[in-house]
Amino acid sequence: MSDPESEVGAVISEFVAIVKRLRGPGGCPWDGQQTPETLKTYVLEEAYELIEALDGGDPDKIKEELGDLLLHLVFLSDLFQERGDFDFAQVVAGIAAKMIRRHPHVFEGEKADTYEDLKRLWQQAKVREGKPPTSLGKISPALPALVRAQRLGEAAARRGFDWPHIQGALQKVEEEWQEFRQALAGPPGAAREEELGDLLFSLVNVARFLNIDSEGALRRTVYKFIKRFHVVERTLAKAGKTPETATLEEMEAVWQSCKDGKEYSTGDI
Repeated sequence: MSDPESEVGAVISEFVAIVKRLRGPGGCPWDGQQTPETLKTYVLEEAYELIEALDGGDPDKIKEELGDLLLHLVFLSDLFQERGDFDFAQVVAGIAAKMIRRHPHVFEGEKADTYEDLKRLWQQAKVREGKPPTSLGKISPALPALVRAQRLGEAAARRGFDWPHIQGALQKVEEEWQEFRQALAGPPGAAREEELGDLLFSLVNVARFLNIDSEGALRRTVYKFIKRFHVVERTLAKAGKTPETATLEEMEAVWQSCKDGKEYSTGDI
């Protein structure tokens, strides 16, 4: 009987060899010209395409996007291996060792009965690694703004800077909404942007209290908007119209029918 772990290792080794051939003499000219700088955009694009696939739930699409992202991880590792820094095996070995260090309750017999125990063990492991917790922790500035806002809120809460109940977060939303309305009543300027940012940040804190991923929630709403707008376009087209030639009332009627899950009669347009 074949060993699944050996099969995985063989497949990964073959894939690493494929990437090396693509980048080596006689390989693909485009691949050979890439650098860590040029690959940044592609890595980000592939990560978002994977997120979209995860939202869609199609296993075949998820598998494909995981492969696309893996390609860039191996590709980058090969670039740094050429520089004499590290190779893909060291990347994998490094993350494997980190997972063992940071899960002593799984690999070293430590006891963790509660979520607070888990957080304590995680922080202790980071201290042993020479990464003592800072005021708000390490939160990458490259994260999307909503994700970063939620991580900052979580970090501040861990430091005790938080409302005891969600009511405090909801009251803050009301406060920021009124301040935003006041800014709108004044002259155009930076105050409007600042108050809008404060309002968005307060909404993210509400999401945190409800254990809702604010980035995911907004992303799904964007998908929903796109889907409904396409229905509006198709419905208008059946009546010989476009969004540019239809009235706002006509489009709003179709939009509401989409929300209600009903078919809209083109005879009403």
